[in-house]
This record gives sequence, structure tokens and C-alpha cells, in this order.
Amino acid sequence: MENPENSNDNLHFDNRIDLSELKAAVEAIKAQLNKIIVGQDDFIELLIVNLLANGHVLIEGVPGIAKTITAKLFAKAIKTNFSRIQFTPDLMPSDVLGTSIFNLKTSEFEFKKGPVFSNVILIDEINRAPAKTQSALFEVMEERQITIDGNKFTMDFPFVVLATQNPLEQEGTYALPEAQLDRFLFKIKVDYPNLEEEILILKTHDQRKLNLPLDEIESVLTVESLAKFKSQVQDIIIEEKLFGYIAQLVEKTRNHPHLYLGASPRASIAIMNASKAFAAINGRDFVTPDDIKKTLTPVMRHRIILSPEREMEGMTPENVIDMISKSVEVPR
Repeated sequence: MENPENSNDNLHFDNRIDLSELKAAVEAIKAQLNKIIVGQDDFIELLIVNLLANGHVLIEGVPGIAKTITAKLFAKAIKTNFSRIQFTPDLMPSDVLGTSIFNLKTSEFEFKKGPVFSNVILIDEINRAPAKTQSALFEVMEERQITIDGNKFTMDFPFVVLATQNPLEQEGTYALPEAQLDRFLFKIKVDYPNLEEEILILKTHDQRKLNLPLDEIESVLTVESLAKFKSQVQDIIIEEKLFGYIAQLVEKTRNHPHLYLGASPRASIAIMNASKAFAAINGRDFVTPDDIKKTLTPVMRHRIILSPEREMEGMTPENVIDMISKSVEVPR
């Protein structure tokens, strides 16, 4: 008869995929960002998951809570090219994508690439620009290519957009089109720090003296390693019953009485890809229901629209997502 003391051995599993290198790289990125950033562990983890899931991130919060600096430091931790675009009301699509200029020497038009031709692109205050400029990002975010004057330009790997926005209640902001919102894997809401965190922020600033935050960060992830890790994430196992679980969660948004607009199939794919990345950074080569639950709020909060009545009552998308999560039975 089996010794009960050894029964826990049955819970041990061996991964098909060696995720030790990936997990070490994730810890290295977190360690670099934690030198500067205080109290934003969930924010940092979602940025890493997004990178591994091949997505883009929309970051929302009031000014001054480290949205931009966190995105910049995250880009610095990766050995790749970085560009920043400040969105303003007078910004034109050509200021982002680039434009064709007539060359007098050759008597031909030459395409001058815009700042979007980079690897990690920080778009600051994306909702300050009008819809015409925002719509210029549709193709490049979805297909990682740009078509101008009949010519196709493909983005180099990796291509990640990190966009910050101020809450819509602020003056001079425009709501992003639903089609553009759907192209962001996550929408991350960043809140004020608590009292202890704010004291720690003051201490770290005081200790840093005049040193710039970017100077404190080392690049710890190469493009080659990132490509390998992304391939490993795609190989993470997800069982048949979990496909059904994801589909049920998303389908519930389409006939929910509190919602005017539900989530699209792109949300289902986003949940699947993000849950695989969550599993990988936790050293597992298989997805669990908890991995899926972690993705629900950041994946769906910007893809659903409340009914006007519920919005007037003060309900939030997060409230509805929580209701849906509790209403769907977790597979065993």
C-alpha cells in the first residue's frame, strides 16, 4: 500500500517545455523596474505578459502616477529600439507613419519613415489626438505593416505599442474608436499609490539625487531570446474544456442585460494568448482556470460598453466582468 506521506509526489509534474530561462528573464525585468517603480507589480507583470503574448497595451490614469516612466523603463530593459510619440490635437497621420518627399536629385518620391517605425513605441496621451490620427494606427497595430502610396512596409520584430491616456473626464480628450480599442490586448488602469508607497517613492527619489531613472536600468532581454520565449508561449498546452470556458465567458457579454456592446472573438483569442503567457511566467507549460481569470478584466474592460442606464447608476465594466466570472462554472 502506498505510504500517505508520499502521496504529494503524485502532484509533481515535469514540463514538456523548459521554461527556466523564460522565468529567469521575467524576474530580471521585474528586478530592473523595481529599482525605480514602487507599488506597480501588477502593472509590470501585465506589460511582460503582453510582450510574450504579442499584444499592445493601453494604460489609463491621471497625470503624474508613473505611466510614462514605467513604459520607458520597460522598453529600456529590452535590448531593442524605442521611440516616443506625443499625441496632440494638431498631430497628423503623416507625423506618425511618415510621408513621401520629392527628391530633386532623382526626380522621384522617397518615403521618409515616421517614428512608428521602431520596436517599442510609447504613444503618450493617445486620446489627445483626433480620430483621424488615431485611425492611422489601425493597420500597423493589427497587421504590423503600413501601406502608403501602394507600397507595403513591414515592421521589424518586436513591434509593441504602449499607449497612455488620461481619463475621458479630463478636458481636451477624445474617446478612442471601438475598432482601435479592440486592437489593444490589455487596458491597464493605474491608480494613485497608497501612503506607504508614496513615502517609499519620496525616499527613492531622494537617494537617486540627480541621477536619471533611465540611467539606473540595464537591458536584460535580447530580441533573440524574446523570439524564443514567444515561440515557447505558443506551445503552452490549453485543454479542450478551457476553450469552452473562455468562449462561455466572452459569449455572456453579448447578451448581458447590463451591456450595450459585448466582446468580439478577438477578445477570446486575447484571453487565450494572455493566459498562456501567464502560465509560462509561472513556470507551467499548461493553462489553468486561474490563468484565464487573471486576464478577464484587463482584456475585456475596454471591449464592452455599459448600457446607458447602468452607466448613469455608477456601474463599471469591471463590475459586470466580475458578475460574469462568478456566473460561469469553472471546469474541473
